[in-house]
Amino acid sequence: MKKSSNPIYGLSVLLILLLFSFSTSVFGKSPKQQYYEIRIYHVKQSVQSERMDSYLKYAFIPAMHRAGISKVGVFKPVEADTAFGKLIYVFVPLKNVDQYFKLPGQLLKDEDYQKAGKEFYDAAYNDPPFVRYESILLKAFAYMPQFRSPVFDTPAGDRIYELRSYESATEAKAAKKIEMFNEGGEMALFESMGFNAAFYGEVMVGSHKPNLMYMTTFKDMATRDEKWKAFGNSPEWKKISGLEIYKNTVSRVSVYLLHPASYSDF
Repeated sequence: MKKSSNPIYGLSVLLILLLFSFSTSVFGKSPKQQYYEIRIYHVKQSVQSERMDSYLKYAFIPAMHRAGISKVGVFKPVEADTAFGKLIYVFVPLKNVDQYFKLPGQLLKDEDYQKAGKEFYDAAYNDPPFVRYESILLKAFAYMPQFRSPVFDTPAGDRIYELRSYESATEAKAAKKIEMFNEGGEMALFESMGFNAAFYGEVMVGSHKPNLMYMTTFKDMATRDEKWKAFGNSPEWKKISGLEIYKNTVSRVSVYLLHPASYSDF
């Protein structure tokens, strides 16, 4: 590896090598960067939530499997969140950006999906299964180019999947924050401390640009709290975050603590 003039080089090179080694061993040489879609369904009553669960479990996820997407994540806010019972997050890892645009056409041709999902997509105008939904398209970070499915032996209701959104004031600051995750060593530090990330991605299409999003996963809330406390106190993080080149790269942080649905693929 060619030595960088970046002042963080001496600190993070071993962590970066660790992450590269992980990516190569799992994904093979030079894996292509995936794209991800995150859908956020807004529901206003338990009846809508139950209908969404039925649609996702019996129509949408099986259709995604038939389309070659083996892992689809479905998550809901933890009970202490004011959004509990109001939001459903759906994560779809895509092979490439073309797949994002081709999937609607594939669903139209999927007879099993059309039959299983009819009550969802053909619902009455005055009895919809959801209020609205948002769609966010992301491109995976270079240093973790593909989604990784976490594995836990704890019940789904105990697991914590933490989705974070980091917004930046300008495109230049956003690019620096992404660099901080990649070349700067922040992502590698997460890896070395066992945060078990599922993905990191730059938002390509969404309502809060410029920003990035990522998801770390934990077997339970206690583990999550312990990991973050250790991260905040780590000398490596203090050195990385103290560098002048990475100052003021984030203007807003949004944290979403989620449980996976019982039928989620991960």
